[in-house]
Amino acid sequence: MLIPVRCFTCGALIADKHGQYSDRVKSGEDPAKVMDSLGIKRYCCRRMFISSVETIYQIIPYYEALRRRMSEIQTEIE
Repeated sequence: MLIPVRCFTCGALIADKHGQYSDRVKSGEDPAKVMDSLGIKRYCCRRMFISSVETIYQIIPYYEALRRRMSEIQTEIE
């Protein structure tokens, strides 16, 4: 996942904590308590964790559609 190195608003380092955050949340811990224990107190930094999205999963369908279309064009040319 592409998580910014620093918070966009305050500039605090956040990327080094994201791996531990995601592992603990996936194991079933409460996200708010995990952020508190990692020292992420500001709402702007919390927003960076909550709003981050796996962008690759949003891009893959377009890439696959493009690849299908290119193969269709290739078969039409031949």
